[in-house]
Amino acid sequence: MKRIIVILLIVFAGTYATAQKAEIFSPGGIAIKGYDAVAFFKRSKPVKGVDKYSYQWNNVTWLFSDEENRAAFKGSPEKYAPQYGGYCAYGISEGHKAPTETDTWSVINDKLYFNYNKKVKEMWQKDEENHIKIADQKWPAIKNAE
Repeated sequence: MKRIIVILLIVFAGTYATAQKAEIFSPGGIAIKGYDAVAFFKRSKPVKGVDKYSYQWNNVTWLFSDEENRAAFKGSPEKYAPQYGGYCAYGISEGHKAPTETDTWSVINDKLYFNYNKKVKEMWQKDEENHIKIADQKWPAIKNAE
């Protein structure tokens, strides 16, 4: 049993490290944990995407809930893709990549942001404008770093 736990920890650590190196936060090769990026804008809520409406962009699979949303993303992926590759916006403003939870989403000035968890989102919300300004400056230097 101990051996199985050690193996699982090694596999998880390797997966996490790979996700942190990638420009897009995409555990298992799927962006936004399989949620429809366009739905955050059009439906104002997280909506799970389906394999039938998948699309490859930036070496990552994006899933959508319907053909209309997939077509919208295809036509303008930069408009709908989350800022900072879907990594924690607050973390980027602090100079590092961190994974995110889908329920921490927010759309600010027509841009999609995620945070590590709800507590971090609360910190982010206290000064979003400043955090965005700082993160925008830091992102180019850290987007391809570990």
